[in-house]
Order: sequence, then structure tokens, then C-alpha cells
Amino acid sequence: MSIPGAEPYHLGCVALPNPSGQRILVVDDEPRIREVVANYLRRDGYHVETAVDGETARKGLAEFKPDLVVLDLMLPAVSGFEVLNDIRREGDLPVILLTARVEESDRVAGLELGADDYVVKPFSPRELVARVRTVLRRSTGRPPSDPYEYDGIAIDVARRVATVDEERVELTAKEFDLLAFLVAHPLQVFSRGDLLDRVWGSSPEWQDPATVTVHVRRIRQKIEVDSQAPRWIQTVWGVGYRLGS
Repeated sequence: MSIPGAEPYHLGCVALPNPSGQRILVVDDEPRIREVVANYLRRDGYHVETAVDGETARKGLAEFKPDLVVLDLMLPAVSGFEVLNDIRREGDLPVILLTARVEESDRVAGLELGADDYVVKPFSPRELVARVRTVLRRSTGRPPSDPYEYDGIAIDVARRVATVDEERVELTAKEFDLLAFLVAHPLQVFSRGDLLDRVWGSSPEWQDPATVTVHVRRIRQKIEVDSQAPRWIQTVWGVGYRLGS
């Protein structure tokens, strides 16, 4: 399915030099949104390619090998959810969702599949660029450090490996960041706003605190014997979360 006036995916578009070589794939079926988002990102120094639907996005992922994907959920033929699912089967490539959907259930669904962030249309291009910077910084700028542990959870930040009772646990990039932060600060209580600021580099004004709730739930499902009666990540009702009791 094609959109009148929409250009196909292609390699070799003009981009400003970027010292870090960071590449962004922008996937949206609305030509105006693709144009505006791509131009703002290029002005910020990123190499940018665009795709008009899920199929061309898959081609872009294989050929362009982006460092981050800006992905619309409502795509023709192959949905953004399907593309995100493809990405997560392959690894931890950062993804920021663009969505016109306002229901919390839709936003949560994207986060459940492993999205790093989302922006609801209509949005400010400057805000989107700021979020791209933040997500890339969090995903690529983690300094190595000595391994540390608490009560059976061991975190090797340099190797990005988490083990629970000596068993390796497979986590997405943001799940790892959140668990590592909590292990580094055992017994301390953090609100969802605190965690958005410290782990996502965002704020409740920019990002729904439900993002934290979803990631905590997913981590519990992976590390706890009974996620409804957690041993490690405790809910402090009316406040937030802490590691340990």
C-alpha cells in the first residue's frame, strides 16, 4: 500500500557530517512528518534515512543499520507494532515511538514490546530531537564500572550482564539500566518521577510515569519466582519502588 506523494525508502540521502556516525531511521507514512522530523535531526548532525511503511522499514533496518529508530505505530500493511517486535527479536536497538493514539493501553503495549520512549502526536520536533539525544546517550554512553551486587543480583555494567542467583537474565537495554540503578541504590525508595529522571533522563512532563511501571513489571516477570509477591523490587505504596525490604 502506498501513500500519494510519499517517497520510497532509499539510501544515500544528503546528511550533515556527524562525528559520532550516529544514524537515525525515521518511519512514518505521513510525508510532512517524515520531512520535518528528518530535517530537524539532520540539523542536529545525525545521518537520517526515512521509510514510508513497515516493509521499507525492514529494508532500512537491514541496509542502513541505524543506531536508533523513530517509529510510527499506525503504518499501512505492516504495523509499527510488528516492526518493533522484529527489532526486539534481533536485539536492543533503541526505538522511540510516534503515536496518535491517546489511550494508555496503546502506549503501554508499545512499552511492553520494548520501546525506549514514545511521543504523542502532535508533538514538538525540538522535543523529539531532545529525546533522541537522551535515548542515544543512555544506550551508548554508559561508562564501564566494577561489577556490584545485592542479595543475589549481580550487575556487570561493563559487560552489560545481569545474573540472578548466578543465572543470567536476558533484559532489554532499558530494563538493564533500571535494574542496575536499583541494585546500585539498595533499600532507597524512588518515585516514578525520580526514576524517569535518573534512568531515562526525562521527566513526568515529557514522559508518562507508566513507562516505569511497565518496565518494573517486565523485570519482575524475568527475575522473580512470583512476580505478584516479589523478593527484590518492592512497591512502596503511594511513593514508588525500592530494591530490597
